[in-house]
Amino acid sequence: MVLCASLGERYSEVMTTVMKLVNYLRASSALQHRLLRSFLVEVNATFDDLLLHNNVRWLSKGKVLERFWALRKELETFLLDQKSAKAKPFVDFMKNEEEMEVVAFLTDITSHLNDLNLKLQGKNSTVCDLMSAVRAFQRKLEVFKCDLQQNLLHFPRLLDQTAGKHHRHNYAEFLEKLITNFQTRFEDFPLGKQVLLCIENPFLVKSIAEFSTEAMKVFPWANAATLQTELIELQENLALQESHCDPVTFWTKMVTAAGVPLLQKMALQILTMFPSTYCCESAFSTMNMVKNAYRSTLTNEHLHQCLRLALTPFKPKFKQLVAQRRCHLSH
Repeated sequence: MVLCASLGERYSEVMTTVMKLVNYLRASSALQHRLLRSFLVEVNATFDDLLLHNNVRWLSKGKVLERFWALRKELETFLLDQKSAKAKPFVDFMKNEEEMEVVAFLTDITSHLNDLNLKLQGKNSTVCDLMSAVRAFQRKLEVFKCDLQQNLLHFPRLLDQTAGKHHRHNYAEFLEKLITNFQTRFEDFPLGKQVLLCIENPFLVKSIAEFSTEAMKVFPWANAATLQTELIELQENLALQESHCDPVTFWTKMVTAAGVPLLQKMALQILTMFPSTYCCESAFSTMNMVKNAYRSTLTNEHLHQCLRLALTPFKPKFKQLVAQRRCHLSH
């Protein structure tokens, strides 16, 4: 909703209407909701219910649009059968081909945005993964913009709605604003491509000078000459080349004996950056489960310890702990 509002009032209005329509069918009356579900089952629709929108959940808006689009024909029939004054504006909206064309476009573009959001989530993702996904999506947006004037390969719902005819709106302008939006959001991101490549796979870095220049912008305390020589030494280490693996394992365990302390320090600082709010979100969810009404007692210290146990990535060696047990004999 915020994205549509910032990129065009027209799109915001259409999105708002769709959400109102969904709320009217799902949340305005329990009886109407039951009738809707019964109707969808009766006509063998793809789904047997609509989804409600939740502002807290990242993917909620796109999922609501996808479900709405999949059931649009059945929903129009259901609204027509109601023959009520409240339903009439929504019937007019769904019969308006121009409005539904915008809905089709928004469903397609939010689907692509949802794919990006899924890639930005996860427990073990790094800032390198985040920037790879973002930069790939920025390139995809350029492809999407060109595709709008051609075969609509990346907009199947819009293609279905327009039936191959020329679409009425200048959706390329929307994508242009979206491209600018992404550029503005990430233009101040300090890590350059060569630095990120070095973290992912230092053996693929070709321009040593460009790498050191980018690294010095982020880590002014580092020595450019030392970074260059350490990277060269690392690249010529045949044993490390053969055993290269995921970045976290490589930089925390395998590089230690290679004698590149400055390069390793820089890599560890980058790998420990928080790429997303996953840690915060998981801690909050865990706290909600711990602080429930069935707890007999819960002090701040108890809560702290429960959160540590629930969120730590470390797994106790239970067999070793059991083997070390001591029996306390009575005197």
